[in-house]
Amino acid sequence: MATPAIPAVARTASPFDGLRLERSGPPGPADGLVAEHLRLLGAETDGGSGSRLTVTGRDIGGVTARTTWGETATDEATAQAATGMMAVHGRRDGAPRGLAVDYAATATGVLTVQGLLAGLLARARGRHVTEVEVSAERAGLLTVSQYLAAAGAEEGEAAEIAPGGPPFTSADGAVFELETLDPGVWASFWRTLEAPEESIRRGWRPFQFRYATACAPFPQALHEAVRAHSWERIRYAAEVSGADLCPLRSLAERAAEYDGAAPWELTPHGMAAYTPGSASDADLPLAGFTVLEAGRRIQAPLAAHLLGLLGAEVIRIEPPGGDPLRGMPPACSGVSARWLALNRGKKAVEVDIKSAADRGLLRGMAADADVFLHNWAPGKAAQLGLDHEHLTAANPALVYAYTSGWADRLPDAPMGTDFMVQARTGVGEAVRPADEAPAPSLMTLLDVLGGLLGAEAILAGLLLRERTGRGVRVDSSLLGAADVLTAPHRARAAQGLDPRQPAGFRRPMRTADGWIALADHSAIPYDVHDLSTEQALERLLDRGLAAVPVVTDLADLLSTGPISRDAHGAPAVPAPWSFA
Repeated sequence: MATPAIPAVARTASPFDGLRLERSGPPGPADGLVAEHLRLLGAETDGGSGSRLTVTGRDIGGVTARTTWGETATDEATAQAATGMMAVHGRRDGAPRGLAVDYAATATGVLTVQGLLAGLLARARGRHVTEVEVSAERAGLLTVSQYLAAAGAEEGEAAEIAPGGPPFTSADGAVFELETLDPGVWASFWRTLEAPEESIRRGWRPFQFRYATACAPFPQALHEAVRAHSWERIRYAAEVSGADLCPLRSLAERAAEYDGAAPWELTPHGMAAYTPGSASDADLPLAGFTVLEAGRRIQAPLAAHLLGLLGAEVIRIEPPGGDPLRGMPPACSGVSARWLALNRGKKAVEVDIKSAADRGLLRGMAADADVFLHNWAPGKAAQLGLDHEHLTAANPALVYAYTSGWADRLPDAPMGTDFMVQARTGVGEAVRPADEAPAPSLMTLLDVLGGLLGAEAILAGLLLRERTGRGVRVDSSLLGAADVLTAPHRARAAQGLDPRQPAGFRRPMRTADGWIALADHSAIPYDVHDLSTEQALERLLDRGLAAVPVVTDLADLLSTGPISRDAHGAPAVPAPWSFA
């Protein structure tokens, strides 16, 4: 029996206007985050708690989401250990390290909101979707999917995986991140600081690949070069070379300037121009939707990948000759394993956006699409005639989505890349406990979370369009991702409290043959260094303590978990949602 469509609400500005959230059951990984995001999207909340979250409204029945930790994990620490997060985050330090932020739970919460939005979209189009389930373990695997893909490739990494990396420290104590995507700029910066030529040459490749490997073992001489100069001299070197610098900011500084903005912005446009359709016969909630994606690197491609996993047809816009990242090692059957982790299953069309004729072709494609998504540099879309007003002139019902670095919310912001945003927003302080120096994680925390939030925002835009008939502009950013991730820490800082977790927090314990991680706030009663991992776990279990082995080799997950192989032989992380 077909489910009645959600009635159009002509003046609604939020996709959940008139809908209510009810919570019940035991606590789950991200109940509070889900409720907050649904409230920001217009839902009325009941003030309850629990991992069973049901959205109800007139004429739609209800869609219920359930969150769990998973089959092995029991909390954030054990989820990070079991999914390889500790291994990836710890590469810079040479040993597994827990993230002092609740990254698995945050990802779980955003994915749960996505599941609810997708379920409501499906119901609005006549599909009978009533339940969605998300586990923190599945969410965790998704966040490290690029690293998992590389671990299962046919060849080794293109850059060494070994300890080392930014941030840098000046002679007068300024701690900062450096960013450039240009090897010439890199060389000019270091030559201005009189670094050895051989170290400059050897340092570029690990610095360039740190987004892929989560470490940057460049020569120690580069750290010594900046320690020999004042912050003023280092800023001069950046200015004359074209490099970007960002001093590490504290959570207190971020709290003082925080504007309270939601992590995304939805702006309906024009008059009603969209006629709600009916669902296809396919099982997935977004079957029948078309997404055009002109994305680079991680943030936008991951957002589109998630929409594809939900059933949308994703058409990737690539430059003439194809995306150069297709060839980024390591490869599976000649295609980059990392590229496949973000772009598997997408169609591709080569478009030269420098050509007026090809830009016209792209505008024509957007006229028939439901979503156009990009993460170009600020101002580039307008310069090309491919901004919101250009594409919606031909398709007023379009959901136009832009995933940026800063969302124009901070003046004089540096380059909007993952590690620079981490540095600017206090993430470097939040991810490490009090006995470790603040340092941004070299795991791409914000690119991934930014992609998740981008997909969440697009789904919210699609639901809003379904209810109003109007197209929507959708904006999300890495800055929004940073603010979502650090919200509890920033709140403590705003109250004048210590925002950091205590010394040793989420630090795994070495055993005779590996590592184990205890559940948060558990104390280990004895030394396990001389015990095998199996023995240590047995003794802890006898004492009623929850603990799991820490995955240190991501390849181990390829044979024991739910990960499959695609047509190229590359590891493929499963969709994080289960619908019923």
